[in-house]
Amino acid sequence: MTSRRHFLTQASLASAASFTLGSPTELIAQLSAPTPAPDSLMPPVAPPEVIAQDETYWLRIARQYAITDRATNLEAGFFGMMAQPVLAAYHRHIDRVNRESSWFARREYPALLQQARTQVAQALGVAPAEIAFSRGATEALQAIIGQYNRVRSGDTVMYADLDYTAMQWSMNALAERQGATVARLDLPEPASREAIVAAYATALDAHPRTRLLLLTHCNNKTGLIHPVRDIAALAKARNVDVVVDAAHSFGQVPLSIPDLGADFVGVNLHKWVGAPVGAGVMYIRESRLDAIDRAHGDEGSLARIDSRLHTGTTDFATTMTVPDALAFQETIGIPNKAARLRYLRDRWVTAARSIPGVDILTPDDPDLVGALTSFRLRGNGSREANQAIVRTLHDEFGIFTVARNGVARGDCVRVTPALYNTPADADKLVAALRLIASR
Repeated sequence: MTSRRHFLTQASLASAASFTLGSPTELIAQLSAPTPAPDSLMPPVAPPEVIAQDETYWLRIARQYAITDRATNLEAGFFGMMAQPVLAAYHRHIDRVNRESSWFARREYPALLQQARTQVAQALGVAPAEIAFSRGATEALQAIIGQYNRVRSGDTVMYADLDYTAMQWSMNALAERQGATVARLDLPEPASREAIVAAYATALDAHPRTRLLLLTHCNNKTGLIHPVRDIAALAKARNVDVVVDAAHSFGQVPLSIPDLGADFVGVNLHKWVGAPVGAGVMYIRESRLDAIDRAHGDEGSLARIDSRLHTGTTDFATTMTVPDALAFQETIGIPNKAARLRYLRDRWVTAARSIPGVDILTPDDPDLVGALTSFRLRGNGSREANQAIVRTLHDEFGIFTVARNGVARGDCVRVTPALYNTPADADKLVAALRLIASR
């Protein structure tokens, strides 16, 4: 898989000039143009690794986020805060939708929806006809897995311990409906590219009737990034279809869907892209639409992805804000953003590795980790122990994190910095861990 490649070069950076009343077409274009970021947010001309340590620049970026003073938030993995220019655009879009109501929704929104769809498709490196908007990656993946029609009685579906719990449930339900078997593998810890690929190869060889394999690009439990393209190639050589959960990938690390080598993918827009909550994407390679049934008796075209996801009335303003979120991210540059997040991650991880009794669960290989990384105190893998650590970090040190479960070797605590965090936040976490581990 191509690593750290700039994948938003096609995103629009159109300026939103103040508008005057003109033709309907001109008015739509003026109202829907993405909000430009201030010139001061343009990064300096330097390699991403150098820009990542330019605190003057990142302070300007941090000021674009109105963050709470109630805790130091190191749990950005739940959903991504909208930057102030994006939030302002969202408010404008809400006001417009509410003011113009169904007149707008029926007459003008379809063109804006298609515009947003085209921009997201360009950013993902696919055709607009291959994606449909969802309310999140979970909804998109549930539709793909639930409507996948190639599993028969006696077949096998496969997933790993690090895959998202809701997606595991969907795979279990598919197997139960079709009379298939579920095969689960536990990924090695600590992980390496070779060990991950070998684990999947062994599991696939042990279950020759596997028809569908769930892969998570960047998992939500430890932050490990899977070498999806390599694993997908193994699967396809064995006539196994692959569905990829990329909920945490788009906007955290460079991502191009073709680079994943999979026919079915679910993506979030409200995590690392910073769109309003309730925005995601379902991707189905156009030549593979026949493997996914239409949703809920939908009588739409078999040749269109739209018939595979039937959400009903969607949040118009949320979709309209997606181009604004993409434009803000592009102003910074995804390689620069990824390098900054990795710098903040390494700031605390490098120091924490030297603390006796603290185990870091994600490797430092640049292709296997981004911003998310988890830890556990050695010998403390129970749910109760890790929830207690989260409470201690919050109540005693004012640091907000989250416990994650389902990892084969035990529960853990996930730490996820964002662009509004600073090296001082990372140092604060390390100081807290030193005290906790010494008790």
